[in-house]
Amino acid sequence: MILTREAIRQSVATGSIVIQPFDEELLNPNSYNYRLGRFLKISPRSVLDPLAAVEWDEIEIPEDGVLLEPGRLYLGHTMERIGSKSFVTSLIGRSSIGRLGVFLQISADLGHQGAIHSWTLELTAVQPTRVYAGMRIGQVSFWVPTGEPREYQGRYGSEAKPREYILGRDEILRTARAIR
Repeated sequence: MILTREAIRQSVATGSIVIQPFDEELLNPNSYNYRLGRFLKISPRSVLDPLAAVEWDEIEIPEDGVLLEPGRLYLGHTMERIGSKSFVTSLIGRSSIGRLGVFLQISADLGHQGAIHSWTLELTAVQPTRVYAGMRIGQVSFWVPTGEPREYQGRYGSEAKPREYILGRDEILRTARAIR
């Protein structure tokens, strides 16, 4: 079951949903518009290999924005801290951003119950597109879980800036051996 605008507003007021800073103007019928934070990590032009250490450039988005180039992966973050111990979050891009040719949260739209932080956003553009810190870029919805709740204990649960891939080499190799 998805929460409505009023249920989100009430849950923020009671503290069962965290959205900081919260702006009632950003509420939609079944979601909340989140904004792009101040920092971007830009993928290297080299091959991304989960077994190799890779250096990402990190920039602070200037007032005149950043031009996203096609063929590059950018990691941004939500301006807001978002999450809940009571509900499951789902983060997606706004359709207006998609109509500019920017794809957001391509593979990781499901947040975990109990994770409350600034979320890392995956951005890629099909044509050169300028983005700005603070712009409305996506939506988060909140869902009622069924079953025994189990809070997120993973590696990405306390971020304040974009976070690149951190799965360890040993974990990848152990997983690969297990399927052989």
